[in-house]
Amino acid sequence: MGIKRATLYYQPKININKKKKELRIRKKIEDISREHPYYGYRRITAQLRRDKLIVNHKKVLKIMKELGIQSRIKRKYITTTNSKHNNKIYSNLIKDKEITGINQVWCADITYIRILNGFVYLAAIIDIYSRKIVGYAIG
Repeated sequence: MGIKRATLYYQPKININKKKKELRIRKKIEDISREHPYYGYRRITAQLRRDKLIVNHKKVLKIMKELGIQSRIKRKYITTTNSKHNNKIYSNLIKDKEITGINQVWCADITYIRILNGFVYLAAIIDIYSRKIVGYAIG
């Protein structure tokens, strides 16, 4: 056959230091995720690097999947519209109107813009025909 006997008996050397490092990383990931349940794999990787453990983010993600660790998603729900009110509801004035040019119909919209210490409102007036912003205010 041409195969040396040593090939049949070959057993690769198990790198004990590599396994110890792997176990240390797993333990550290579990500790970090227990302490910070909202941390995902990116933040856990950053925390490991701060703790002088250099690990690839893909490896951290793989270990987290193996351990069944998922970060809890922290979401703040902001109510923006209250449809349950007793105010008068106006009919759609442009429902059957054909818009043929600019400055015939404008519409307004309000949105929130998040800034460092909260948020501000952006109110914009848009021309329906050209979809250009006619005016806006931030406050």
